[in-house]
Amino acid sequence: MTAAPSHAPGTGAITLARHGEPALSRKIRLSSREYREFWARYELAGLAPGQSPPAHLVGFVDACDVLISSTRLRAVESAQAAGRGKPFAQDEVLIEAPLPPPNWPSWLRLSPRIWGFMARFHWWFFNHHQGEENRKQAEARADQAAAKLEAIAATGQNVVVLAHGFFNVLIDRALRKRGWRRTSREGYKYWSTRRFERS
Repeated sequence: MTAAPSHAPGTGAITLARHGEPALSRKIRLSSREYREFWARYELAGLAPGQSPPAHLVGFVDACDVLISSTRLRAVESAQAAGRGKPFAQDEVLIEAPLPPPNWPSWLRLSPRIWGFMARFHWWFFNHHQGEENRKQAEARADQAAAKLEAIAATGQNVVVLAHGFFNVLIDRALRKRGWRRTSREGYKYWSTRRFERS
């Protein structure tokens, strides 16, 4: 007797993975203005040397039919590391949502991690976007990304995406609204994965 498939017959699985650790130290304290400069550098940075993707992510990539990354260098290099020569596409619809920090006094100096939290959840999330992509626009872009991934999986192909922490969360929500079941989630750390299947 054969085991029942874990997802709907003829439908592939979707795996979202966060990129590896970028080559930019977060062990510093910055003003609001300096954090803007830090984020601009972060957006251009590749991966820190000496790291490898976890074995289970490599396994997902080995077994997938389609591998896609964001166009940001840290995501591209992550796809190269996890794919080990496997061809992959790049799509700018997968880039991270912006992180504009509050315009607070220069004497206030915080770590990039805290600035990122403040920018995302106490500023951008409540529509303080300072002329950049706002929350509603980012959510619409995430739904567009989810639709693309769903179309690929509908052909029976397994797809793996190397993208970004917060934007993966938005795609996660969009997929579940479309009826996808999240079968695993590893949190927000570098190289973490979220996997989705059709019931």
